[in-house]
Amino acid sequence: MTIGIIGAGGIGQAFAAHMAKAGYEVLVSNSRGPESLAEVVRQLGPRARAGTRQEAAQADVVVVAVPWPQVHAALSDLPAWNGRTLIDTTNPVVQPGFRLADLNGSTSSEIVASLAPGARVVKVANTLLRAVLAANPNQAGGHRVLFMSGDDAAAKADVSGILEKVGFATIDLGGLASGGRLQQFPGGPLPILNLIKLP
Repeated sequence: MTIGIIGAGGIGQAFAAHMAKAGYEVLVSNSRGPESLAEVVRQLGPRARAGTRQEAAQADVVVVAVPWPQVHAALSDLPAWNGRTLIDTTNPVVQPGFRLADLNGSTSSEIVASLAPGARVVKVANTLLRAVLAANPNQAGGHRVLFMSGDDAAAKADVSGILEKVGFATIDLGGLASGGRLQQFPGGPLPILNLIKLP
């Protein structure tokens, strides 16, 4: 399985590092082009390579990890999704002032889904600080928890399986409308909760 990463900032790199360590092939992309990612890919190891945004978007599972103002551009002009899974790690934060973007009553992941027609969107990995997400998910004899929401049960099961292989535990919050609101940052009650699931 290949994991495509759109966005090579802290969250994208943390996700890529976990995926590569778990044995997945990782294709990392950003808005500046593959040449700018040589050092990132070197640090990620032999299972990672750099590519264009369009190439990353053709992977079996795609992760979007860009600041909210860049989401529309990151998901525009991409190949047809055809039911592939899109992991949404974004938060609808507008600077300056760390304000919630105007979402017109929707959740941010519902908006992401509207920008990627045909994708099965799963919201996950948006509630932890970058350093916590990047750290070893196996802690204190248990597994760090990631909250997850989505409207496609099979896609959520696939993503949960990937994350459990990495070492995380997942908690399914339901659909993008209800669950997405619980884990949305800013505004939801679950962000920055760092929970460990014990055996």
